[in-house]
Amino acid sequence: MMKNKFLSQLGLAMRAGKLVTGDEGVFKAIRSGEAKLVIIAEDASANTQKKFQDKCLFYGVKLIAMGTKYELGHSIGKEMRVTIGVLDGGFAQMLQKCHVNPAEVKHID
Repeated sequence: MMKNKFLSQLGLAMRAGKLVTGDEGVFKAIRSGEAKLVIIAEDASANTQKKFQDKCLFYGVKLIAMGTKYELGHSIGKEMRVTIGVLDGGFAQMLQKCHVNPAEVKHID
């Protein structure tokens, strides 16, 4: 239930033009301080998870894992997306409220 609400609100943020997708675009938004929240697919590779976990920790950006690559992509009208950066503080806060454990990220062994 919460997952559906999360994904529909992600679509709303996309229509409002407040998202950036793809590894390079999200990394650029993190480095520039534009990204308020980073969402990564639960089925992202261990290497991708580690890169984003480290980058978000270093720059103080919240990172959450939610949905599959296909669910994230479908929710924003694309085929599949592994990473999404939220550029608006209001949308970031709204999405975190929908997420069951906003501070929890799957740890990579």
